[in-house]
Amino acid sequence: MHVVVPFAADTPKTRLSGVLAPTERATLARAMLADVLSAVAATGHEPTVLSTSSLSVESLFSSDDQHAPVSPALESPGEIPVTVDDRPLTAAVNAQLEAAEEPVAIVMADLALATPAALSTLFASGAADGVAIAPGRGGGTNALVVRHPDFRVDYHGASYVDHREHAAEIGAPLESVDSFRLGTDVDEPSDLVEVLIHSREDGGQSRTATRLRELGFELETTDGRVTVVRTES
Repeated sequence: MHVVVPFAADTPKTRLSGVLAPTERATLARAMLADVLSAVAATGHEPTVLSTSSLSVESLFSSDDQHAPVSPALESPGEIPVTVDDRPLTAAVNAQLEAAEEPVAIVMADLALATPAALSTLFASGAADGVAIAPGRGGGTNALVVRHPDFRVDYHGASYVDHREHAAEIGAPLESVDSFRLGTDVDEPSDLVEVLIHSREDGGQSRTATRLRELGFELETTDGRVTVVRTES
């Protein structure tokens, strides 16, 4: 299986602009990408980064982070392939699908809670000629596995609904994978709560959670609701 991780290297996470400066958003996006690549590698698959511009994958893991050491499956992060395609997400991913000679998994780079177990479940799902999708909240498509040669993506709007309809049109069996960890992507400030609460299953901190805490974000409970506050700028 060919596992592709799309990454917007130039202007990442613009919807977090209300709480993070551009350089901080870039730092957070790179931390999430590192966490996703580590999780994919731990499933036994080699990820390929589909980046909008040139990217040094090795630099994602260069910081001394005792909370989130490099996965043993990523002994040489610099060897992870990077394909540069500056087209919009839909066109870039469809180019990967059109060129594929084996099943393709597309895993978004902002799935900060993704674990090897959750990804392994997704990778094993779906019929031999079908599609398996881990939908996100609000109708998005956070990750999918494509085994049907005619399936193409369209990430505009409620893409999960569109992908479900497209699979039916081409006769591709579709399986929806219900996963809290794959269903949680980080787009809005409210999503940061989930990163700080759940982080890693072993109780440690992911790179993403570590970066957030370094930026001054902490959990706060108000009127029975858990939110995040920034204690320092």
